[in-house]
Amino acid sequence: MVERFADRILAWWDRHGRHDLPWQHPRSPYRVWVSEIMLQQTQVATVIPYFERFVRRFPDLAALADAPLDDVLAHWSGLGYYARARNLHRAARACMAQHGGTVPASAAELEALPGIGASTANAIISQAHDRPLAILDGNVRRVLARHAAVEGWPGQRAVHDRLWAEAESRLPAARGADYTQAIMDLGATLCTRSRPACEACPVSRDCVALARQQVDRLPSPRPGLKVREKNLFVLIQQRDDGAVLLVQRPPAGIWGGLWSLPEADSLEALADRFGLDARSLSTLPSFGHRLTHRKLTIHPACCPPDAATGIQDSRGRWCKREQWQALGIPSPVLRLLECLSEFQG
Repeated sequence: MVERFADRILAWWDRHGRHDLPWQHPRSPYRVWVSEIMLQQTQVATVIPYFERFVRRFPDLAALADAPLDDVLAHWSGLGYYARARNLHRAARACMAQHGGTVPASAAELEALPGIGASTANAIISQAHDRPLAILDGNVRRVLARHAAVEGWPGQRAVHDRLWAEAESRLPAARGADYTQAIMDLGATLCTRSRPACEACPVSRDCVALARQQVDRLPSPRPGLKVREKNLFVLIQQRDDGAVLLVQRPPAGIWGGLWSLPEADSLEALADRFGLDARSLSTLPSFGHRLTHRKLTIHPACCPPDAATGIQDSRGRWCKREQWQALGIPSPVLRLLECLSEFQG
């Protein structure tokens, strides 16, 4: 008889797993929640410095709820998928107003908060309260799709439901927090997307995909994701005192709620927006930036110094370096501002 799936994973994790992640010490509901939101579509190594900086500034639920959204976005800047930060902030305020200033201890109440689905809710509860609950983050989906040879893209409802049932059927009776971390670690370190280390995997002996030589093609990829290309022309306007004009983006859409440089779809439209002659703008080298569904080519242009002072924008503000460093700014725009500042300083 094959040893239980969960027992083998826990035994492997006890020896080889990650035991010193910052959200594990202490493993409080708030810290686990913040980490789980950051870890959505982002790797652990990337998240760790952001998490540490975030919880230093917002050490508890009350601090996060009381903070201005701009401050929250500034501490998220560079991590991407900014809707996560906006939802985290909204959810913190909802917890203060509706849950007595605490993170709910039930998955159903967590799911009612912005930005938290069933898998994230279970991940928070299982780790913060040591309850065995099913989760389906990207790493776990990959482990289960291979171990049970589940065909089809996991984003499809029928495939998702099958994987959820597989996750529930493998839960241990105890050590919920450790098991949740263990199966995530297994997917992140051994059962990787490419070149999985099947020879070191604790559950390889009954992995159906391995037996059928299907590991390389499971889980099935998302069908036909179309990536759109977009040209973005941005205007750098700088006053004599070094202040740059930034505008706040609408709350929805790309970089929602962040501060960025004024933009348009063409150099001429950018000039027309501020009553400038396009021929007076000096252009900088263009560069690319990839989003999930979009490939941006960013074309920076500089406003003549004598024209910048009189420019106004109803959604804008003039910011010196120490001011824009405290705002949430998209990472490619932040790099552009940093390079400009270094060149001039």
